[in-house]
Amino acid sequence: MTLHANLKSLPVETEFSAANAAFMTSYLDSLTLVERLHRLLLDVIKDEFERVGVLEINAVQALLLFNIGENEVTAGELKTRGYYQGSNVSYNLKKLVDAGYMHHERSEIDRRSVRVRLTQKGRDIRLIVAKLFATHADGLVTRGVVDQKGIDDITSALRRIERYWTEQIRYIY
Repeated sequence: MTLHANLKSLPVETEFSAANAAFMTSYLDSLTLVERLHRLLLDVIKDEFERVGVLEINAVQALLLFNIGENEVTAGELKTRGYYQGSNVSYNLKKLVDAGYMHHERSEIDRRSVRVRLTQKGRDIRLIVAKLFATHADGLVTRGVVDQKGIDDITSALRRIERYWTEQIRYIY
């Protein structure tokens, strides 16, 4: 069931003008699409890893490696920088360290804090993901799926929604 199917089942006291109802339907469709696109991205990465014979890590962990890049970060920084939204970041970091994709060391300043960075093995995974993304970017343009202005417009709209949601979270607290 899509999110907008739930629009009809809202309580009676939740009323929308025709224009607001149309916007609400489009908004819920876009939320569903963003969620579905994220799951598809993970599937695309998983398929690429199967194709190249990388079976030791999952797509979420690969994205984590891609986003860390050449940085040295803490688990907390991964969330605050927006690289990772999942609640199980510590689990994935431990798995990546144990599998040799990341180095970790305790901070000299705050012994509770652990800093991580990619090993060569982690950088190799990052390169696979980077090449996959480069192939996608080229395919989107050459097949006329979206051009520079289109992707800029999408990105701009998503950033505005991100800011709005961030403000809503701050407002709650």
